[in-house]
This record gives sequence, C-alpha cells and structure tokens, in this order.
Amino acid sequence: MTEETHGWGFRVLKRLHKVDEAMVELFRQLPVAIVSDSMSRMAAGGSRIRPMHAGGSFAGPALTVKTRPGDNLMVHKAIDLAEPGDVLVVDAGGDLTNAIIGEMMAAHAVNRGIAGIIINGAIRDSKAIGEASFPVYAAGVTHRGPYRNGPGEINVEVSIDGMVICPGDLVIGDDDGILAVPHGDAGALYAVAAAKKAEEDVVMAKILKGANDRSWVDAELACTLCRFT
Repeated sequence: MTEETHGWGFRVLKRLHKVDEAMVELFRQLPVAIVSDSMSRMAAGGSRIRPMHAGGSFAGPALTVKTRPGDNLMVHKAIDLAEPGDVLVVDAGGDLTNAIIGEMMAAHAVNRGIAGIIINGAIRDSKAIGEASFPVYAAGVTHRGPYRNGPGEINVEVSIDGMVICPGDLVIGDDDGILAVPHGDAGALYAVAAAKKAEEDVVMAKILKGANDRSWVDAELACTLCRFT
C-alpha cells in the first residue's frame, strides 16, 4: 500500500468495550468535582472546554473521534454509528477557526439518543445550542462552518489537554466541565467517590448548622512560615 491508501489517519474502528449502563447511572449522581478530587485532581480536559448548553449534567461511554481541525466528515459518521447513551468526544485539535458542529448536527445527535457532545474545537449556532438542554461542551464559538473532506478516525485514543480518553471510557460532565474515567477503573473509583460525597454531605450539614470544625486552618498555618502581626 502507498502512504495515501494505507488507512492510517482515515479509518473507522470497532469499539471493543464500553462502560456498562449500571455504572453510568451511578456516576450520573455524582458531581464532577467529587470524582475529580477522587482522582487526585490529576485528570482534566482543560478549562477551555466549557458547557455551551443551558446547563445540566451527563454521563455515558465515549465514542471517540479524531479529526483534522475544521473538518467534521467523521463526526457526521460517528453520529450515525452512535448507540443510545453514547457521548461523542471529538478531538479537533483545539482549533477555533471553523465550527465542528452547529444546531442541526446537535438536533441529529438528540434524535440518535446521544447523551452529549464534547468538542475540542469550536461550535456555531451558539444561541440555539445555549438555549437547549442537550449537553454540548466546546472550546469556543465561530460562525465559520466546517469542511467535510476528512481525514479522521473513529474509535481511537484521543487526548484533550492531556486527558486521555479511550473508546468506551466513562465520560461525565456538569457545569464545572468534563472528566474521563478509564472504563476498567470505574467500579473502584465509584466506591471512593461515593464515600467522599457522603463525607462532604456530613460536612455541609455541619456548615449549615454553624457547627463545622475550623481548627484545621490554624493547624496548617502552624506548619508554614506565615507570620501574624
């Protein structure tokens, strides 16, 4: 095969596994910040990827797309391939010159039962998307439309600002942003995150009653060079 025909960079792969719906439902009840803390605050898709919709959370298995910046041919194909509940994760290189999706593609995704779309790139039709509840996260907005020539890849490992997402990984999002959980770690991580959520619920109840213990602040300061005058 020649370099032009070997298929690397322009291919559709099969997704070999994905996080199951029962686990998705469990994570749907947890704030992204709690899960992030439970991962030692080491996983993040970057502060550029922000919610573009009216608000609300989502969770689901990743259907990944890596595409040439400004081109959405393979994104169209991924929407057609998606199973209900999937989250479309598109690495478009973070480029904001051309929009990857707009109102019509978002509507098609809704009709396909997709749980949400993450774009490491730009969207357009931001008013319509912003007034809707369908979860759309992106790095920016532009009126300039996309190209539909390729290349691109579906169901390959992608990275958004250093956060690696593999096909079938659990992806969650809320108003704070998005987070990926490796599908093989989801069960163990949920146990940790759920316990942390229970602990924080207890602390919040004490805060609302004015009974929370703040002695830790002075204890931490005592370990530093902080001076009081």
